Amino acid sequence: MKTQTEINFTKMTLLTLESPQKGKIRYYDEKEKGLGLYVTSSGHKSFFIKKRIKGQPKEIILGHFPEMTVELARKGAQKIKLEVMMGQDPTEEKKRVADEKTFGEAYEMHMDRHARIEYKPSTLKEIERQIRKILPYWVKRGLSSITRQDAQDMHDRIGREHGKYEANRALAYIRAIYNKMINWGWKGTNPAAGIQKFKEQKRDRFILHDELPKFMEALEAEPNKDMKDFFLTCLYTGARCGNILSMRWEDIDFSINEWRIPDTKNGEPVRIPLIGKALEILNNRLHLKKSTPWVFPSRERKKSKSGHLEEPKAAWKRILDRAGLKNLRIHDLRRTLGSYQAIAGASLTIIGKSLGHKSPQSTAIYARLSNDPVRTSMEEAFNFTIKNQ
Repeated sequence: MKTQTEINFTKMTLLTLESPQKGKIRYYDEKEKGLGLYVTSSGHKSFFIKKRIKGQPKEIILGHFPEMTVELARKGAQKIKLEVMMGQDPTEEKKRVADEKTFGEAYEMHMDRHARIEYKPSTLKEIERQIRKILPYWVKRGLSSITRQDAQDMHDRIGREHGKYEANRALAYIRAIYNKMINWGWKGTNPAAGIQKFKEQKRDRFILHDELPKFMEALEAEPNKDMKDFFLTCLYTGARCGNILSMRWEDIDFSINEWRIPDTKNGEPVRIPLIGKALEILNNRLHLKKSTPWVFPSRERKKSKSGHLEEPKAAWKRILDRAGLKNLRIHDLRRTLGSYQAIAGASLTIIGKSLGHKSPQSTAIYARLSNDPVRTSMEEAFNFTIKNQ
């Protein structure tokens, strides 16, 4: 048998080709010039194309038969011929794709070289939570194999399964990972760039004036004193739930009635003035200072890795059921303080400072409420004018 033969490549023909006793034998397609197939002594059959690239003869493997069909092999050969004609080197591109990182590897690189250095633990935990929705689908995929359509489909899928907010956060993290890889020298494009986020509706729920007596009554009836004190502290300080859960005695200065939160969402420490009601709660818990660094220590140390309270949701549900209130979250206690400040006529600057907002946009939701006293004043002035005509 000749070591090199031209035949018409068909599925049936290639299936019936015999293997050599040793080494490999090459066949060439009669229809697509340059397209070949080699058969090894072990029976493996692979398509290849032989081209002279930059003056050097190179053999480029296209795929294995029968996984790759004759039709796909011919199209692959045509594509490589076109690339060579355009002055490109397909072997370099194949090597680049083979050497490039997968999305899973890029994610770990992003965490090690950037996120774990720049972000606080709570932010890292949020990134990991979001990326877990993506990794099962993309963990082994090469960065360049993920297209804009893939990113769009992922955004849509998370939106359907987990909600618009979650989808937008996941999209932001995909974009951030690709941007970092590009900054670190990866030659590719960001598939998440240009994808429009879902429109999010800003939540403006707070405890309304007629709901407040019901809430306070239900809170007073709460049998777990730790939870009762915790929720009242949320209401009287306007701080975030996570910051109050991890409140330390060492961060409270009773000489000036101030609480310094060292680790906040915006990455900067915040000082919270403690009003009378908040001080009353803290003073009643001051006896705990001798035995624990936490203002709200966990009573079940074995279940709490941190040593402080971690899961107030069950108690929150009890209180809401007792008060007959719906659609109210723990974070809405923070919004309640800001809302009543606005209703009382406080400026957005003061509200933002008391809530530890870094940007005016975070406080903008209270602008409507802060106009209420202004509107009342305008109406009183107009009524006065009418009466004195």
